[in-house]
Amino acid sequence: MKSILRLVLNGRTREDAVSDRSTLLDYLRAVAGLTGTKQGCDGGECGACTVLLDDAPVLACLTLARRCEGKRVETIEGLAPGGRLSRLQRAFHERLGTQCGFCTPGMIMASEALLRRNRNPSDAAIRDALSGNLCRCTGYVKIIESVKTSAAAEP
Repeated sequence: MKSILRLVLNGRTREDAVSDRSTLLDYLRAVAGLTGTKQGCDGGECGACTVLLDDAPVLACLTLARRCEGKRVETIEGLAPGGRLSRLQRAFHERLGTQCGFCTPGMIMASEALLRRNRNPSDAAIRDALSGNLCRCTGYVKIIESVKTSAAAEP
């Protein structure tokens, strides 16, 4: 069964017909055409699909799209309006916080949620915020440096 889903996606109000069983990940990729949010494990174990739901990080593969009714959803694409990288995205690029890049959207969205709550997080706070996000390439050192660089940058 389908119903109308109303939400604000990356700052724009949308209304779409969505299956009641559709995940937020399926909605973002198939209906909204936003493929920056990655499908990794599809079981809530890797964090590649992390997006922000009313500023809180959630796993899109485990979140039913219906749960987002009337809420704000932000994806990696929403952090770069007009194609301009956000401070955090630039820091990941400049500090080599990516290698293959598959985990990067989820890492950046989890980091963005942290930096909205805490503009000067400790290494331990960064590690805690990213504890649900797996990276198989970097060893996390450059990712943590990227978050710290973004936090230290002028607003």
